[in-house]
Amino acid sequence: MILLVTCSIKDFNAGYCAASMMSLFNCQTRLEILQSIVRFSQKYFTLGFYILFNMSQLIINSFEEFQQYVGQDLGVSEYHTITQEQINLFADATLDHQWIHTDPERAKKEGAFGNTIAHGYLTLSLVPYLWEQIVEVNNLKMMVNYGIESLKFAQAVLVNNQVRLHAKMENITNLRGTIKTEIKVTLEIKDHKKPAFVANLVFLYHFM
Repeated sequence: MILLVTCSIKDFNAGYCAASMMSLFNCQTRLEILQSIVRFSQKYFTLGFYILFNMSQLIINSFEEFQQYVGQDLGVSEYHTITQEQINLFADATLDHQWIHTDPERAKKEGAFGNTIAHGYLTLSLVPYLWEQIVEVNNLKMMVNYGIESLKFAQAVLVNNQVRLHAKMENITNLRGTIKTEIKVTLEIKDHKKPAFVANLVFLYHFM
């Protein structure tokens, strides 16, 4: 990444020098020089942002690589906005149509939060989607969501709140080829001190 930035700076310096000398060339040549500078700029900035985005995800290819992260933060996901449409769809899927979730007008008048709130289990169900943004585990035969330990809902998530997952590796065990991982996850709410929930998740991985 440092090399990429260094190369970019050199190219911009070269471009600046070329631009300073443009008075020596005719209009057509000046246009070609400017187009070249723009192409270099777009190339390096596009590549730079692509690398930065993909570097945010941790790539795991084996038990040994996973083991190195015991006791360490694994990263955070992107923010996800909880919409009323998503809340309504979850209510339909789970048959839980309490008005605090699905009736915005009543929730504003009678509810304790001034608006509708997401089901607690809706926020929990986002874990697989957000987890995959943090860690990509390759070379797998199978992955199993084995269990949830010490789950505690700490803060209601209101409609249109943004949430993201923060993950930390607590422990990992090799059970005769099946890898048991214990991951502490925190669902953070943007601009709120308290998280939506904290839990220890247990995943089983079977590498090839």
